[in-house]
Amino acid sequence: MTNSDAAGRDLEEKKKMLETNLQSFGSVAVAFSGGVDSAFLLKAAERVLGENVLAVTVNTYSLPERELEEAKAFCRENGIRHIVRDFDELSVRGFCENPPDRCYLCKKELLKEIMHIAKENGIMYVAEGSNVDDDGDYRPGMAAVEELGIKSPLKEAGIYKKEIRAMLKNMGLSLWKKPSFACLSSRFAYGERITKEKLAMVEQAEQFLFDRGFSQARVRIHDRMARIEVLPEYLEKLVEKKTREEVVSKLKALGFLYVSMDLEGYRTGSMNTSLSFNIYN
Repeated sequence: MTNSDAAGRDLEEKKKMLETNLQSFGSVAVAFSGGVDSAFLLKAAERVLGENVLAVTVNTYSLPERELEEAKAFCRENGIRHIVRDFDELSVRGFCENPPDRCYLCKKELLKEIMHIAKENGIMYVAEGSNVDDDGDYRPGMAAVEELGIKSPLKEAGIYKKEIRAMLKNMGLSLWKKPSFACLSSRFAYGERITKEKLAMVEQAEQFLFDRGFSQARVRIHDRMARIEVLPEYLEKLVEKKTREEVVSKLKALGFLYVSMDLEGYRTGSMNTSLSFNIYN
């Protein structure tokens, strides 16, 4: 047996484990952000449970309009029942101060809202799309998942991000190549106050980059300075005279005083490097 055959069999076993777990729920509300992981979980649940699946998208200031519309389109195209509920994360106590456990503060209240929606609709369980790779970074929001008894079927089945993309591709869903995304609040340096205005600045700045072909990009905010992360292979493109001038002009028009480029390029969780080792342990 070749390595590829073994890998294929292992993936098939994980898929069966996932389906078995989902079947045991009877009914489930999936916390659906429109991203790759939650979309795969939602589609897998729909295939197993059919009409007993409900997609719930919580619309916050930290969720770009682009992501919300893509979530709506996915559910519409796949015939999945979908509820969108507005939620003001800025009203969550302590959230705007942006402490290291910001994600925990927000996710706990957000998941409570989804649990309430599930109950209203006679749904037994709530599930979210974390996978095995999510254990490799500082993610305080996972404590809220555990405290509230939210299910994480992808992680329980031992599924990794690359396997999710592979299975989406096999299912013929173009979402397999969608860039990774995290909420806009993750762009703020810890201790940097989060406001509706600054969230809008980040959203518009990133959309400007996406529209110019930077498919995977982040605009990190440090007071009035923007720190741009793009994939390493796009660094040269970003500093080309015409592009550079357009980006600087646009971001300054949005309210940034300084525009910088991170020479390390795009990487997930780059804001977490400022945290002490004790935070991780």
